[in-house]
Amino acid sequence: MALTEYKRKRDFGKTAEPKGGKPLPKRVKGASRFVIQKHDASRLHYDFRLEMQGVLKSWAVPKGLPWEQGQKHLAVEVEDGGGTVMVWDRGHYYVYGEDPAKSWREGKLHLVLDGEKAKGEWTLIRLRGNEEKPQWLLLKTGASLKSLSKKRDDQSVETGRAMEQIAKERDAEWESNRQEESSARSTLKARIKAALKKKRKR
Repeated sequence: MALTEYKRKRDFGKTAEPKGGKPLPKRVKGASRFVIQKHDASRLHYDFRLEMQGVLKSWAVPKGLPWEQGQKHLAVEVEDGGGTVMVWDRGHYYVYGEDPAKSWREGKLHLVLDGEKAKGEWTLIRLRGNEEKPQWLLLKTGASLKSLSKKRDDQSVETGRAMEQIAKERDAEWESNRQEESSARSTLKARIKAALKKKRKR
């Protein structure tokens, strides 16, 4: 989307996307869609997924997106798991830099999300010291945004249903591998627990 078209579609009195000065990056090769899933596996968290060169890079974010400028939430890089899944948000993302995959390898992604719920700037920063189980910080950059209402937070952008209804109807359960589902859930739970414990010690 060109900057002029982007600015035409945004109401900058209501949203906090950049509108001038630092130009909105074009959607470059390798950067495309994003999806955020609300995931009720071993514990409730949000799966933040960025499409990059034909694959999805994924992070488990226990507290979801931060909304206030400077606020940081832990994001643990993960593989797919299982459980009840809600499509919490979806849209396109843009990255400051010519090569999103290179930015990911270097450990810093400055993102502009243009989703149905999330519209604005965030930055993913990899923490040092854990190469096997990468931990990142999801930082709210740019202007602060109003947090979502409890009802909106628990509503699928795809169907409008709440998490409880999705679980009851059992039509949105994700299993990347049925034989390994229990292992995937246990691993995810252990990684999130260890990362939160390590963060509290700092």
